[in-house]
Amino acid sequence: MSEATVTAISKTSGTPLGAASALAVVLIWASWLVSTRHSVGSALTPLDLSLMRYGLPALVLAPVWLRTGLWPKGVNKVALVLMIAGSGAPFFQVVGYGLHATPASAAGVLLPGIMPLATALIGVFVLGERPDAIRWVGMAAILSGGLLLLYGGLTDGGLSWVSYVVLPMGATLWAIYTHAFRRSGLTAFEGGALVSIWSTLLNLAALPFVGTHLFEVPMPEIGLHLLTQGVLSGLAATIFYGSAVRSLGSTQAAAFTAITPVAAAIGGIILLGEPLNATIVIAATLTSVGVLLSTGILSQKRGATRP
Repeated sequence: MSEATVTAISKTSGTPLGAASALAVVLIWASWLVSTRHSVGSALTPLDLSLMRYGLPALVLAPVWLRTGLWPKGVNKVALVLMIAGSGAPFFQVVGYGLHATPASAAGVLLPGIMPLATALIGVFVLGERPDAIRWVGMAAILSGGLLLLYGGLTDGGLSWVSYVVLPMGATLWAIYTHAFRRSGLTAFEGGALVSIWSTLLNLAALPFVGTHLFEVPMPEIGLHLLTQGVLSGLAATIFYGSAVRSLGSTQAAAFTAITPVAAAIGGIILLGEPLNATIVIAATLTSVGVLLSTGILSQKRGATRP
């Protein structure tokens, strides 16, 4: 399909399709948080979940990485390594460890809620980007939401240091991946394929030392995680997000992800029976507003220059 044809399809699809795609990404990310949290208490290990998360996309996207090769020529190798570390198996192990000690509602604030802040800070202090005042307000709101959640967790004893250290570390890894991907020159499918196949190879290399419990878990539970980890989070989210960016533009598409903390909190309450309190509601709302402002969508409307 030619670029002109893709552009024509994009123009006829319009905003409704882009909005629906972006909302689908939010629901997928929220379900991924809830699903990973749901694995607590089961025989599944983080390596088992990682095998499903990256193994299925690696199989489906095999034509892509077979065409590019595992070490594509002309691609910045440092950027590729940072992409694999930032969104591949190392990222998943860090986040999996943090999620096992964190309710899904709180994880929605400490992981996807912190990602835009970490990305912005790397852009400012490492890459020399200059956010405008509205984006700084958004980052302050994200930080305030995290601090409020920290205060609530310390007072009721619901969260440990693992939640406050490990999940923001995972958010920082994803921020590193975001900047590395922008500079890699790879398409979304090429980047996803390479991260998936390299992560699968890393998981298989660790298998003899860690072992697996995949064969000890009932098939319905395996099917649930294979759906949320592999099909939805690993594969579909990439396609939906690409559609959202094509239809809405990167700024508006990113703005929709502000709903993720709220969606994760609702999912944790409904599906996992996690308690709801005012601290979680206020922190999730404050962080969501902060993510929305930090995308720069309001700056664009005011005619501000984007970094």
